[in-house]
Parts: sequence; C-alpha cells; structure tokens
Amino acid sequence: MLRRRKSQTIKIKYHADILPLEKTEKGDWIDLRAAEDVEMKAGESRLISLGVSMKLPKGYEAHIVPRSSTFKNWGVRQTNHMGVIDNSYSGTNDIWKFPAEATRDTKILKNERICQFRIMEKQPKLVFDPVDILDDEDRGGFGSSGTK
Repeated sequence: MLRRRKSQTIKIKYHADILPLEKTEKGDWIDLRAAEDVEMKAGESRLISLGVSMKLPKGYEAHIVPRSSTFKNWGVRQTNHMGVIDNSYSGTNDIWKFPAEATRDTKILKNERICQFRIMEKQPKLVFDPVDILDDEDRGGFGSSGTK
C-alpha cells in the first residue's frame, strides 16, 4: 500500500511582481522565475534575483538547478552547478538568486522560468569511523567503469 506524504506549508515572500510558484503535475521540481530583466554579455557573470524568500521547514533544504532548457534558451549556466539553501536562510530579505554565467550575449526577461528547485530532507548527523582497510573489493579506481 502506498502512503501519501503529508503536505508542508512554506511561508514565502515575493519581492517582485512575478507569477506565483507552482509545482507541475509532471514532476517534483518547482520552477523559479527571473524577478528582473537581465542583459548579459558573453563571459559575464551575475546573480539573477529570483524574487522570493522562504521559510523552509526545520530539517529541510532547497536544491536549485537550471531547467533543462536554460542553456538552450539563454546560453547561461549556473556557476556553482547546484545551489543549496538551508532553512536558516529565512529572513525577509534573504532573497534567492541564480548565479549565472553567459556563454553568449543574452537577454532574460522578468517572469521567464530560468531554474527549478526541490525541497530535500537534510542529511542526518554522521560519525566517521577511521579504519585501515575497507571490506569491499576495489573497483579499479575513479572513472574505471568505462564508456559503454
């Protein structure tokens, strides 16, 4: 029997006149929009405001990544690969941003969906146990699984 997860309520403050966030029926990720018009030259980097601040539930964090069409549409990539926002980044003016680097001259308009996020449970506290030998057989080194 499948169990449905209980819904969480997240307080959100909008800092710009952007369309409200909504989860699509096709997945668990929620699109985020540019909260401003942005023009960037090739090679330029900047933080693009996403126009929201949120109070995430205790024990959770948000993972922010580009949408699959972000590079194709605007030629920008996220400079830190993935953004992590923990639940302590929750003040009224802790505005979420997208760190972008342009590979070509581009213009992103306010309200365009440039990235996406999902809420994830934080990793539990870990204790590391130093040993001299691990029990498993070696796989052959990093990158050893081949290309086919």
